[in-house]
Amino acid sequence: MKKAVFLDRDGVLNELVLNPVTGEYEPPHSPDNLTLFPDVIESLRNLRNAGFDLFLVSNQPDYAKGKTTLEQIKAVHERLDRILKSEGLLFREYCYCYHHPNGVVPEYSFECECRKPEPFFLLKAAQGFGIDLARSWMVGDRDTDVACGKASGTRTILIKNPDSVGYQGSITPDFTTENLKDAVRIILDK
Repeated sequence: MKKAVFLDRDGVLNELVLNPVTGEYEPPHSPDNLTLFPDVIESLRNLRNAGFDLFLVSNQPDYAKGKTTLEQIKAVHERLDRILKSEGLLFREYCYCYHHPNGVVPEYSFECECRKPEPFFLLKAAQGFGIDLARSWMVGDRDTDVACGKASGTRTILIKNPDSVGYQGSITPDFTTENLKDAVRIILDK
Protein backbone atom coordinates (compact mmCIF):
# COMPACT_ATOMS: atom_id res chain seq x y z
CA MET A 1 0.00 0.00 0.00
CA LYS A 2 1.12 3.52 -0.80
CA LYS A 3 1.64 6.52 1.43
CA ALA A 4 0.18 9.91 0.58
CA VAL A 5 0.06 13.53 1.62
CA PHE A 6 -3.35 15.19 1.38
CA LEU A 7 -3.01 18.96 1.10
CA ASP A 8 -5.48 21.75 1.55
CA ARG A 9 -4.98 24.46 -1.08
CA ASP A 10 -5.72 27.99 0.11
CA GLY A 11 -3.48 29.12 2.95
CA VAL A 12 -1.24 26.07 2.45
CA LEU A 13 -0.10 26.07 -1.18
CA ASN A 14 -1.19 29.57 -2.12
CA GLU A 15 -1.75 32.89 -0.45
CA LEU A 16 -5.19 33.97 0.66
CA VAL A 17 -6.49 37.17 -0.95
CA LEU A 18 -8.05 40.09 0.93
CA ASN A 19 -11.64 40.52 -0.23
CA PRO A 20 -12.40 44.26 -0.07
CA VAL A 21 -16.14 43.56 0.20
CA THR A 22 -15.96 41.24 3.22
CA GLY A 23 -12.69 42.51 4.70
CA GLU A 24 -11.59 38.88 5.09
CA TYR A 25 -8.83 36.82 3.54
CA GLU A 26 -10.36 34.29 1.16
CA PRO A 27 -9.41 31.95 -1.69
CA PRO A 28 -8.47 33.66 -4.94
CA HIS A 29 -11.47 34.29 -7.19
CA SER A 30 -9.37 34.96 -10.30
CA PRO A 31 -6.45 33.03 -11.79
CA ASP A 32 -4.45 36.28 -11.74
CA ASN A 33 -4.73 36.32 -7.94
CA LEU A 34 -3.26 32.82 -7.46
CA THR A 35 0.16 33.21 -5.83
CA LEU A 36 2.01 30.17 -4.54
CA PHE A 37 3.95 30.50 -1.31
CA PRO A 38 7.75 30.42 -1.61
CA ASP A 39 9.19 26.91 -1.44
CA VAL A 40 5.91 25.20 -2.40
CA ILE A 41 7.33 23.69 -5.59
CA GLU A 42 10.46 22.47 -3.81
CA SER A 43 8.39 21.09 -0.93
CA LEU A 44 6.04 19.17 -3.22
CA ARG A 45 8.99 17.83 -5.19
CA ASN A 46 10.60 16.60 -1.95
CA LEU A 47 7.41 14.73 -1.03
CA ARG A 48 7.19 13.12 -4.49
CA ASN A 49 10.88 12.16 -4.35
CA ALA A 50 10.27 10.51 -0.96
CA GLY A 51 7.59 8.32 -2.54
CA PHE A 52 4.42 10.09 -1.40
CA ASP A 53 1.40 10.32 -3.67
CA LEU A 54 -0.03 13.85 -3.60
CA PHE A 55 -3.73 14.71 -3.33
CA LEU A 56 -5.32 18.12 -3.07
CA VAL A 57 -8.46 18.23 -0.88
CA SER A 58 -10.13 21.63 -0.77
CA ASN A 59 -13.48 23.11 0.23
CA GLN A 60 -14.40 25.73 -2.38
CA PRO A 61 -17.80 27.09 -1.28
CA ASP A 62 -17.59 30.60 -2.72
CA TYR A 63 -19.87 29.83 -5.66
CA ALA A 64 -22.45 28.32 -3.30
CA LYS A 65 -22.13 31.48 -1.19
CA GLY A 66 -22.65 33.75 -4.23
CA LYS A 67 -19.17 35.32 -4.05
CA THR A 68 -17.88 34.20 -7.47
CA THR A 69 -18.73 31.99 -10.40
CA LEU A 70 -18.04 28.29 -10.70
CA GLU A 71 -16.11 29.10 -13.90
CA GLN A 72 -13.76 31.40 -11.96
CA ILE A 73 -13.16 28.76 -9.30
CA LYS A 74 -12.32 26.25 -12.02
CA ALA A 75 -10.07 28.79 -13.79
CA VAL A 76 -8.06 29.22 -10.57
CA HIS A 77 -7.67 25.45 -10.38
CA GLU A 78 -6.59 25.25 -14.03
CA ARG A 79 -3.88 27.84 -13.41
CA LEU A 80 -2.62 25.90 -10.38
CA ASP A 81 -2.61 22.67 -12.40
CA ARG A 82 -0.64 24.34 -15.24
CA ILE A 83 1.96 25.70 -12.79
CA LEU A 84 2.42 22.33 -11.11
CA LYS A 85 2.60 20.39 -14.37
CA SER A 86 5.14 22.85 -15.78
CA GLU A 87 7.32 21.90 -12.79
CA GLY A 88 6.81 18.18 -13.41
CA LEU A 89 4.53 17.82 -10.37
CA LEU A 90 1.55 15.56 -10.84
CA PHE A 91 -1.10 15.14 -8.20
CA ARG A 92 -2.90 11.80 -8.09
CA GLU A 93 -6.19 13.64 -7.81
CA TYR A 94 -7.67 17.05 -7.13
CA CYS A 95 -10.67 16.77 -4.82
CA TYR A 96 -12.89 19.84 -4.56
CA CYS A 97 -16.11 20.26 -2.62
CA TYR A 98 -18.19 23.16 -3.99
CA HIS A 99 -21.04 22.85 -1.48
CA HIS A 100 -21.94 24.87 1.59
CA PRO A 101 -24.86 24.24 3.93
CA ASN A 102 -25.57 27.99 4.25
CA GLY A 103 -25.10 28.94 0.62
CA VAL A 104 -27.40 30.99 -1.59
CA VAL A 105 -27.18 28.87 -4.77
CA PRO A 106 -29.78 26.15 -4.10
CA GLU A 107 -28.20 23.31 -6.07
CA TYR A 108 -24.91 23.76 -4.13
CA SER A 109 -26.36 24.68 -0.73
CA PHE A 110 -26.80 21.57 1.38
CA GLU A 111 -25.02 19.26 3.81
CA CYS A 112 -22.87 16.94 1.72
CA GLU A 113 -20.57 14.00 2.35
CA CYS A 114 -17.54 15.55 0.62
CA ARG A 115 -17.10 18.79 2.59
CA LYS A 116 -14.28 18.69 5.13
CA PRO A 117 -14.25 17.81 8.00
CA GLU A 118 -15.89 14.76 6.43
CA PRO A 119 -13.14 12.30 5.40
CA PHE A 120 -14.94 11.32 2.17
CA PHE A 121 -12.14 12.20 -0.28
CA LEU A 122 -9.41 10.61 1.86
CA LEU A 123 -11.37 7.37 2.25
CA LYS A 124 -12.14 7.39 -1.48
CA ALA A 125 -8.41 7.82 -2.26
CA ALA A 126 -7.51 4.98 0.09
CA GLN A 127 -9.90 2.67 -1.69
CA GLY A 128 -9.29 3.84 -5.24
CA PHE A 129 -5.51 4.27 -5.14
CA GLY A 130 -4.43 1.78 -2.47
CA ILE A 131 -3.40 4.42 0.07
CA ASP A 132 -2.42 3.36 3.58
CA LEU A 133 -3.99 6.16 5.61
CA ALA A 134 -2.02 5.25 8.76
CA ARG A 135 1.20 6.05 6.84
CA SER A 136 -0.27 9.20 5.30
CA TRP A 137 -0.70 12.84 6.28
CA MET A 138 -3.30 15.60 6.06
CA VAL A 139 -1.83 19.14 5.94
CA GLY A 140 -4.07 22.18 6.29
CA ASP A 141 -4.67 25.51 7.99
CA ARG A 142 -8.11 24.95 9.54
CA ASP A 143 -9.86 22.90 12.20
CA THR A 144 -11.76 21.16 9.41
CA ASP A 145 -8.51 19.95 7.82
CA VAL A 146 -7.24 18.51 11.10
CA ALA A 147 -10.61 16.91 11.87
CA CYS A 148 -10.75 15.40 8.37
CA GLY A 149 -7.30 13.87 8.78
CA LYS A 150 -8.09 12.53 12.24
CA ALA A 151 -11.40 11.02 11.06
CA SER A 152 -9.62 9.18 8.24
CA GLY A 153 -6.74 7.90 10.36
CA THR A 154 -3.92 10.03 8.93
CA ARG A 155 -1.44 12.03 10.92
CA THR A 156 -2.12 15.76 10.79
CA ILE A 157 -0.13 18.96 10.46
CA LEU A 158 -1.64 22.39 11.01
CA ILE A 159 -0.01 25.27 9.18
CA LYS A 160 -0.56 28.39 11.26
CA ASN A 161 -1.27 30.91 8.54
CA PRO A 162 -1.77 34.37 10.08
CA ASP A 163 -4.31 35.29 7.37
CA SER A 164 -6.45 32.21 7.98
CA VAL A 165 -9.23 32.45 10.52
CA GLY A 166 -9.98 28.77 10.17
CA TYR A 167 -8.13 27.40 13.19
CA GLN A 168 -10.09 27.87 16.37
CA GLY A 169 -8.31 25.18 18.40
CA SER A 170 -11.30 22.85 18.62
CA ILE A 171 -9.13 19.87 17.62
CA THR A 172 -5.44 19.26 18.24
CA PRO A 173 -3.18 18.42 15.30
CA ASP A 174 -0.30 15.97 15.63
CA PHE A 175 2.10 18.74 14.62
CA THR A 176 1.96 22.49 14.09
CA THR A 177 4.21 24.55 11.84
CA GLU A 178 4.44 27.88 10.05
CA ASN A 179 4.60 26.77 6.39
CA LEU A 180 4.63 23.85 3.98
CA LYS A 181 8.42 23.65 3.87
CA ASP A 182 8.55 23.00 7.62
CA ALA A 183 5.61 20.57 7.38
CA VAL A 184 7.53 18.57 4.77
CA ARG A 185 10.55 18.42 7.08
CA ILE A 186 8.32 16.91 9.78
CA ILE A 187 6.84 14.38 7.36
CA LEU A 188 10.24 13.30 6.05
CA ASP A 189 11.64 12.98 9.60
CA LYS A 190 8.86 10.62 10.79
